[in-house]
Amino acid sequence: MILQNNQTDLVLVPAGQLKPLDTICGFQVRPGFFLDFGATVIPGGVNFTIQSHKATSCELLLFHREAEEPFAVLPFPDNYRIGFCYSMIVFGLDIEEFEYAYRLDGPYDEKKGLRFDRTKILLDPYARAVTGQSHWGHKNNPQHGYRARVVHSNFDWGQQRHTSIPMEDLIIYELHVRGYTKDASSGVKHPGTFDGLKEKIPYLKDLGVNAVELMPVFEFDEMRDARLIDENLLLDFWGYNPVSFFAPNTSYSSSKEYNREGMELKSLIKGLHDQNMEVILDVVFNHTAEGNEFGPSFSFKGFDNQIYYMLTPDGHYYNFSGCGNTLNCNHPVVQNMILDCLRYWVIEYRVDGFRFDLASILGRNEDGTPLHQPPLLRSLAFDSILGNVKLIAEAWDAGGLYQVGSFPSWKRWAEWNGRYRDDMRRFLKGDDFLSQAAARRITGSPDLYDPVFRGRNASVNFLTCHDGFTLYDLYSYNEKHNEANGWGNTDGADDNNSWNCGVEGDTTDPSVLALRRKMMMNACAVLMCSRGTPMFLAGDEFADTRYGNNNPYCQDNLISWLDWSLLEKNRALYEFFRYMIHFRKAHACIRKDLEPSYLGFPSMSLHGLTPWKPDLPESSHTACVLFSGYDDSLHKEDLVFLAVNTHWCSAALTLPQLPDGYTWKIAVNTGDKKQQTFTDSEIPAAGSSVLLGERSVIVFVGERN
Repeated sequence: MILQNNQTDLVLVPAGQLKPLDTICGFQVRPGFFLDFGATVIPGGVNFTIQSHKATSCELLLFHREAEEPFAVLPFPDNYRIGFCYSMIVFGLDIEEFEYAYRLDGPYDEKKGLRFDRTKILLDPYARAVTGQSHWGHKNNPQHGYRARVVHSNFDWGQQRHTSIPMEDLIIYELHVRGYTKDASSGVKHPGTFDGLKEKIPYLKDLGVNAVELMPVFEFDEMRDARLIDENLLLDFWGYNPVSFFAPNTSYSSSKEYNREGMELKSLIKGLHDQNMEVILDVVFNHTAEGNEFGPSFSFKGFDNQIYYMLTPDGHYYNFSGCGNTLNCNHPVVQNMILDCLRYWVIEYRVDGFRFDLASILGRNEDGTPLHQPPLLRSLAFDSILGNVKLIAEAWDAGGLYQVGSFPSWKRWAEWNGRYRDDMRRFLKGDDFLSQAAARRITGSPDLYDPVFRGRNASVNFLTCHDGFTLYDLYSYNEKHNEANGWGNTDGADDNNSWNCGVEGDTTDPSVLALRRKMMMNACAVLMCSRGTPMFLAGDEFADTRYGNNNPYCQDNLISWLDWSLLEKNRALYEFFRYMIHFRKAHACIRKDLEPSYLGFPSMSLHGLTPWKPDLPESSHTACVLFSGYDDSLHKEDLVFLAVNTHWCSAALTLPQLPDGYTWKIAVNTGDKKQQTFTDSEIPAAGSSVLLGERSVIVFVGERN
């Protein structure tokens, strides 16, 4: 039969509903479902299940909302434990009336990695919602601890079907949920929230991106390391210090969602899906907010410190993350937790992909050594629930392991191509000896990603991301300017491969501003005409700036908030980005191998200022690539010729000869001071040779007369 409980959920109640067997602390209970970790609603009660290998006892704490002391403490009897799992069904609980946590007892021996403390209030590692975090900038009472709520799982996804966009067709747009709309210039009703971002979906649709990569949205505590520097409150703004892996960051919601945490995020994801845009989450499984031996103990340390973290032989924390501790990802318990977590986000939130921060840590053994075929990475690659989900690795870590081009993949894992960023930044600003490397990066980095072993979608190409300069700052600053972070400008990368175009920082010099604008257009044009999945940082399309700060992880202010007034000021740059995005979508030959061209051209070929002769001299500053193929869907030849000159002098360019009946036409010319992009009705013919301007990019299309 079907009954309705006192919530809004409909639940199926079996004819022989489970009955209480015991009474503990006035509550009717019975042993629970030992494989269902976390707290889940069942007919008549709530099932609580946790695991701990070394604990000797466990207590469930029930609190009234925001109360300091528990109103009930329920110890788990011995027969409520199987192996290392504790499970209890508590009947008669109204999930809107309580919060919960645990206390565990066990041995304490730091040198053996054992840190049990029966006085510590511990957050459930599988908590679906964390309390006390919904007010951004509000410091939680450390004595209060983190607690969890039971959440409803009743979001209506309607008839929405999951249609995965092929990796080669993605255009990824990386953004920070709060920073994207927090500034008043965003014009949204709910600034700095999931709803605020949802209000910007029409903008994203107009821009043309089809994948949004959200910086961390797992629950984190922005007040964790709050500091006051020059009267500015610095917070953990980026959120790369997770408190809970299964819970959404509630301070990103525009209103409190008691027991419905995640609803606003789900609504955002559904809204993006409705507009054929995917959602990729930036996830942090390399460390937690508990830090090292001097950090707090609020969850994993108290459940099984020696399992969840990589420890030295004397019980200290390995620090391959640079954040105090390192998650022990290839221990079977942690491996299963991460797999459970990702499945949960895919099933409950319909997430389309994950970008793994410092992903090389996920391939380290328990002693920190790199594994040849890491079990966790293999499990994620072949998991059935994650079968169509994008898996993107930041293929390095803070311990010196750099795996760009060699990350274990099973043809499933893609990588942030750090070599693309570094080589192309240097090439585009005019450094010597880079033309050959640039040609390889533009053609999909085959030296790094052999299609035989890596498939054809391994490279995520980017020039900018949250970490480092924005595109505007890349061509406005020679040096980082991180003084506001409070570390004497010692934090952040020094190898930015940037160029200020002659003036450091802001200027009113029209020639410098014009050059910067051209350099940004060059970068956009090359990125959108490169084989591999392009990604760029939100705000680059209208020249957003961080004033030279390349590590604003702690800046919850104008440094990090997008200034939407720049959209109108730099409308021409926005329109150029928009044009290039749509140009990429219109020319499949850039994105993938098509049917062979009937004109005899290979899928990709390298050229120099003279056709079929790549400029090999070390002094060369040009790179030219011809993409070609027959597009069955359009029943036509698809020909795109990209010509890049990063030298400060113009050069004569001879184009590859086309068969009779075909002509090269100019679609993009960043060196044209009057008009940089051309539509079908006005696109000019190029002839057999053209002048490739200084520091310019020209994109040609071959069309039938």
